[in-house]
Amino acid sequence: MNRHRKVSYHLLFALGIFSGSWIQARAQGSGGEIYGSDVYWNATPNDINNLLKSLQQRVDANFHMEIKTLAEVSRRPEHNPILYRTGHYNFEYSPAEREKLREYLLAGGMIIYNTGLGSAPFYRSVVEELKKIFPEQPLQRLSSDHPIFHSYYDVDQVSYTRAVQSAGYVGREPWFDGVEINCRVVALVSRWGMAVGWQGDVKEEYGAYKPESAFRLGVNILTYASAMRAWAKSAAQSMRFVDKGDSAADPLAVAQVVYDGLWRTRHAGLSVLLQTFNQRTGIPVTFGLKTIRLTDPALFNAPMIYLTGHESFSLSEEERAGLRRYIEHGGLLFSEACCGRQGFDRAFRNLMRAVFSDQPLRRIPVDSVLFAEPNAIRTVGVTPALMQDLGRAAVEPFLLGIETEGHFGVIYSPFGLAGGWEMSQCPYSKGCTDLGSIKLGQNILMYSVTQ
Repeated sequence: MNRHRKVSYHLLFALGIFSGSWIQARAQGSGGEIYGSDVYWNATPNDINNLLKSLQQRVDANFHMEIKTLAEVSRRPEHNPILYRTGHYNFEYSPAEREKLREYLLAGGMIIYNTGLGSAPFYRSVVEELKKIFPEQPLQRLSSDHPIFHSYYDVDQVSYTRAVQSAGYVGREPWFDGVEINCRVVALVSRWGMAVGWQGDVKEEYGAYKPESAFRLGVNILTYASAMRAWAKSAAQSMRFVDKGDSAADPLAVAQVVYDGLWRTRHAGLSVLLQTFNQRTGIPVTFGLKTIRLTDPALFNAPMIYLTGHESFSLSEEERAGLRRYIEHGGLLFSEACCGRQGFDRAFRNLMRAVFSDQPLRRIPVDSVLFAEPNAIRTVGVTPALMQDLGRAAVEPFLLGIETEGHFGVIYSPFGLAGGWEMSQCPYSKGCTDLGSIKLGQNILMYSVTQ
């Protein structure tokens, strides 16, 4: 997508390297022995240097590297914006180390984990540790449309060594897992080794990316981290991550649907929208906000439910049945593909075909009452990323719906809105501008009250 684009900024980032010397790996190895310090934390000493040189040559951005222990890493990301850890063996953080990393990541930092030679023990340890650091935010594989694969190069396909296929992975898509908070990857895990590719020492028996694929992925990661770090600094001034669950138990609540996967993408957006709706309309209705499963009988107490996500998802047969009953009994499902992500969009359309096979999603006409109150909406602005796809900066409002008993029981936006409600759409979001997102959201809330 941006194959020949030079970035418009020159940033000097400290890349804090987690050396294995600061932590004792207490997990059992395959032979039953206890590993001490991971002596292979720097098995490819020229990997990062080579990557940063490539970044300067290809992207025209400057980074520098420092080697630090976790004790030396600051909780303030401006002192060490990106952390990198690689290894081969099992490892374990202490509770204090997990707390420090969580604080650092929520404050705008990012950590990159590289599995040395595709090490399964190291990968499993990372997965388990991230579950403990962010128990409320699942680690999941990033789909090929994620901006991290398109931030500089388009890396939909990569070249792997033979060992990757021998390990049972069939395919050419890159494999990154990530913990995303407020549309930003805070922890990135490469299932297969990148460092040997950056080092330029790849053998077919290594579970790794070949050099050109590794370099392109590395350039993309640091380009993405740079852009998102700059954005996170400004976004953090207005909205804070919400650690805990429900904010209210009002029987007239707008309920956010919980499902298996990353069901919460922005942590303040819907609350902010509800507040602006009350300010805009003066309607004496108090909207609560809570989370709910589609199998919960309390579902029918909510006049509107909200479903969002980034990646592909699926619902159980029982959840699909509960959703259909809810809509047929007059409830309204409002859904959006956060950041306009294709994985969620495909999954949601498939869900609607399964739940309402006889009532397809159709575009809601622009002369619908939905676009009239409380805001008369004729056009909406779009984000730069979406403008690049559409070729224009403003479009007619685009929502899809399913009608039941003369009203819309489903309203869906394939373009991202929640970032706009927080007035901080991320740089890669394919969505509506802040003002357009707020106006559309307010109109959908009005529709849920009056129809």
